[in-house]
This record gives sequence, C-alpha cells and structure tokens, in this order.
Amino acid sequence: IVLGLAWKKVPALPSIAIGALVGAVFAVIFQPEATLRLAGNEQLGQGLGLLAGAWKAMFAGYSGESGSEAVDKLLNRGGMASMLNVIWLVFCALSFGSVMERAGLLERIIRSVLRAAKSTGALISATLATAIGTNVVAADQYLAIVLTGKIYKPEYQRRGLDPVNLSRALEDAGTLTSPLVPWNTCGAYMAATLGVATVDYLPYAFFNLINPLIAAGMAYAGFKILHLKPRVEVVHKATGA
Repeated sequence: IVLGLAWKKVPALPSIAIGALVGAVFAVIFQPEATLRLAGNEQLGQGLGLLAGAWKAMFAGYSGESGSEAVDKLLNRGGMASMLNVIWLVFCALSFGSVMERAGLLERIIRSVLRAAKSTGALISATLATAIGTNVVAADQYLAIVLTGKIYKPEYQRRGLDPVNLSRALEDAGTLTSPLVPWNTCGAYMAATLGVATVDYLPYAFFNLINPLIAAGMAYAGFKILHLKPRVEVVHKATGA
C-alpha cells in the first residue's frame, strides 16, 4: 500500500497514515486472535478488544512468542512509542539549527569560508566542507542543503558555473554525510530504524565516506565541471520599404 501510494506521488504523511490504517484493518480481518491477545483485556468484548489490540499494536508495536528467538527479536518491535527518542532528538536538532540560522551565525561562518575560495576547485570543495560542517553543527540534513545552497548560489552564478555543479556538491556532501553524524536527524533515524549505532555502521558506509573526496578531486581536476552558456541577444532591425 505504502509503496503504491509513493509511486503515485502521494505525500508522505497521508501515505504512512493510510498504510497504518490498512494494516490495522487487515490485522482485525486476518489475525483476530492475535489482535485480541494484544488488547490484554478479555472484558472488553470482541469489537472493542479488536479495536484496542489494533491501536496498541500501532502505538507500542507487536508483542508475541513464536517459539523462535530470532523471529521474536525481529517481530517484537515497532510502534509509535519506539520512535519517541528519535522524535525528541529531531525536535531538539531542528530547534538548535533554526536558532543558529535565524541568528545569522551559520551564514557568517560560511561567508568567511567563501572569501577564501578563489578557484573553481576551491569553491566546490568549500561547498562540500560547508555542507558537512552544517550537518555536524546544525544537526539536520535539510538545513545543510538549503542553507549552503542559498548562500553559495550567487557565487556560482557570478563565476559562470552551472547550478548543476552546486546541486551535485550538495548531494555529495549534504545528503550523503548526514547519516554519519549520530546527533543529526538522519543519523538518529537510521540508527533507530536499523537498530545499529551510527558509529558501528560508519566504517562500512564506503559510498558515504568516499563520495565527497571523489567530488573534491573531480572539482580540482576540472572533470565534468559545467559552465553556463553565454546568452546571445538577437537584435531585430526593422527595415522600411
């Protein structure tokens, strides 16, 4: 259901909500006994028991015994309650990043770096470093992408560089390094979803680690650096008969 809605480009919140509701309905229809056991109260009756069991599964996750330790470890999890720690971390990270942006502290730091970037390679490398630094300081991927892009865009235009170069640099550093920062919203989400600490999977995230270095090397080598085409103004001269 969720994949189908995503393919139809339905927004994330309605897709997740519809997927959860359909899952609850399917649990009531196809697994009524397990749903009633999750309710934990036989006095509710079948109707209220099914409703309580479905709601408890969505809030606290599934809990049951299959006889296999590996299967139980895989299935006995989930629910909204399991994401509360991540939600608090995301909330704090967004609040901190917003304060830093509104106070102008991040912009001031970035502009100091921008003045030192003389060549195209240095400019793109500064973009990469800024996106990574913002991921660490502001603790949010979107702030790293939006803030860095907003500040560097005029300089790319002034130097005649295609915006594709900026977009690629933001992707190489802003997007790919955010899962490597434990207190970043993306890193916290990945750790909670995978059940693996950020510092544990970090050494094996080769693509995330190597890509910014390759991007900086390509920038200094001038490989695949696109430039804006000069505008050609066509002047139509009126001719009289």
